[in-house]
Amino acid sequence: MPELPEVETVRRGLAPVLEGQRLARVELRRPDLRFPLPEGFVQRLTGVRVGKVERRAKYLRIALDNSDTLVSHLGMSGRFEIRPPGEGGSRPGQFHHPATQALKHEHVVLTTEAGTRIAYFDPRRFGYMDLIPTDALELHPWFAGLGPEPLSDGFDDKVLLAAFTRKARQTLKVTLLDQRVVAGIGNIYACEALFAAGIDPRRPGGEITPAHAKRLAKAVQSVLTEAIEAGGSTLRDFAATDGALGYFQHRFKVYDREGQPCATGCGDRVRRLVQAGRSTFFCPACQT
Repeated sequence: MPELPEVETVRRGLAPVLEGQRLARVELRRPDLRFPLPEGFVQRLTGVRVGKVERRAKYLRIALDNSDTLVSHLGMSGRFEIRPPGEGGSRPGQFHHPATQALKHEHVVLTTEAGTRIAYFDPRRFGYMDLIPTDALELHPWFAGLGPEPLSDGFDDKVLLAAFTRKARQTLKVTLLDQRVVAGIGNIYACEALFAAGIDPRRPGGEITPAHAKRLAKAVQSVLTEAIEAGGSTLRDFAATDGALGYFQHRFKVYDREGQPCATGCGDRVRRLVQAGRSTFFCPACQT
């Protein structure tokens, strides 16, 4: 599933072509994605002007001048493709796992007054969209319980330490994935951040000191920042809006590297275990 850096990459691709533009045409190819699309979806979007394109956790939030916000979650395989007027739909880059371009998977198409075509593809249809009143956005169940953004001023070592203290028996990795603690961190970057901080993912929260929390908070921010700069991880079907491959997966230190030598040269190998139904990758020598 696309994580925070992947969604941020998509946001940065959509913002220049959507912000300030009026939606001249809206096409809906099916009535539902993972969930039914809202009633009057086409009518409520056609002719409106787009404001800010933002990200909250793993959600895209597109403000509209009719007092609604278009909210989109990419699910497992959702992606947006941008076609400026007069240009083809080429998708540069090679995918880690090829993404289909079949038109039958093109479910929603937005065309701006400038003629730019933004198409939403989703072969598995695990993604979803909704139109939510902007003034009620933060009260919506998708957002009401979310923790602070990891790259915002609202996140620091004190936030982590408080969460680990509350969940003293729960392992660090599981707590780090709790969106109520910090929003947007998924399995990939939780593994990478714990490795960067040199902390064993199996440790219970009650064992964490202020020094541990400070190292981990710094690692979370640095790993996410580096991944955003690299364009995300591009696992499975994910692609940036221009179709380009994200290259952070070539920099993974532990994720999906079970049995391979540790990147630090410590002599040990990366191991895998399952925590709360998710694979955790770590180096037992470097993470204590």
